[in-house]
Amino acid sequence: MADIAQEAGFRKNQKLKDALLQHKALSRQGFSERLFGLLFSGLVYPQIWEDPEVDMIAMELSDQHSIVTIGSGGCNMLAYLSRSPKKIDVVDLNPHHVALNRLKLAAFRHLPGHGDVVRHFGMDGIRTNSKSYDAFIAPNLDAATRAYWDKRSIAGRRRIEVFDRNIYKTGLLGRFIGAGHLIARLHGIDLTQMAEAKSLREQRQFFDARIAPLFDRPLIRWITSRKSSLFGLGIPPQQYDELASLASDGSIAPVLRQRLEKLACHFPLRDNYFAWQAFARRYPKPEEGTLPTYLKAENYRAIRDNAERVTVHHASFTELLAQKAAGSVDRYVLLDAQDWMNDEQLNDVWSEITRTAAPGARVIFRTAAEKSVLDGRLSPALLDQWSYLEERSSELNLEDRSAIYGGFHIYVKKA
Repeated sequence: MADIAQEAGFRKNQKLKDALLQHKALSRQGFSERLFGLLFSGLVYPQIWEDPEVDMIAMELSDQHSIVTIGSGGCNMLAYLSRSPKKIDVVDLNPHHVALNRLKLAAFRHLPGHGDVVRHFGMDGIRTNSKSYDAFIAPNLDAATRAYWDKRSIAGRRRIEVFDRNIYKTGLLGRFIGAGHLIARLHGIDLTQMAEAKSLREQRQFFDARIAPLFDRPLIRWITSRKSSLFGLGIPPQQYDELASLASDGSIAPVLRQRLEKLACHFPLRDNYFAWQAFARRYPKPEEGTLPTYLKAENYRAIRDNAERVTVHHASFTELLAQKAAGSVDRYVLLDAQDWMNDEQLNDVWSEITRTAAPGARVIFRTAAEKSVLDGRLSPALLDQWSYLEERSSELNLEDRSAIYGGFHIYVKKA
């Protein structure tokens, strides 16, 4: 039933189809695009996998700025509110992400306190979360978002009840991480043991001894040589091709090993909630480490007070910007969306970015490969209006705790 619902959702979501489908249905590339589209039509990211601390440093974010960002799981949008920006427009082509973003905003505005927000989004196994939703959040949601979270599955459970369990084990990404744990267990490795490491040295030892050898196993090399193997990470066929361009033998296992090594070994575990989600499938407890930026106590008041400054749109980046006045946007966050785009789509979105950019505007984005996707693809007439902060981009890429991208990029509008 869920598969049928997802297929129907993809067929009806013309915005997603327009963004993703670039080849004929009966071609090999077209089949991959449509398979990814079916998977992507459900909830994909219960947590966003771009580091908001890096984002805010790169944007030099202040209370004077108007932001347009892709929503994904909503964590970063909320983190930006801690800097009290003037306005945030959130866009997403996935209606599940739209509903999650609106739910998180309503939770900050209407749950009684910080502890309630943390219980709802930062802890697992809290059986009363759906009751808190009923009492405080649901009455303050728009009709469509409330209907989404109140909808029942074939088993009779409401969607909101996922927060009584562990939302981070759900969605396309959550299931992908779960599959990774299962494959590791089939090879005798319990990835949750990484959470027992007390230092960077112990993290390195666990990675080198237990995790790294997995990438030489024939099963894993076979799996990772297929595009569909990474659809669970939300990586579309085009993005897989970018990763494969870094490999020499058709398998991207060495690339994935390198990215996982950064996640496991380059940052103290207690400071990296991305690693906790990957290895422990939850966030750390207070004695174990720190929560995401948007769930930290010191940011709660600013996020709650500023939540009304956010508007969430079921729209593409280009579509929303076309409705904006010239020179009206200060900061743009594209996540990795450009890895999906063909040259026409890329030039369309940058035409609108350039038109709507205020003086000194900044654009940040990530790429699967190391190089910027704009090189050799964006019209010189557009590209010449922007300065690429290559050195600063490289510096901040090293600080990105999620570790799954090859490149981080900052562009600044020329005067």
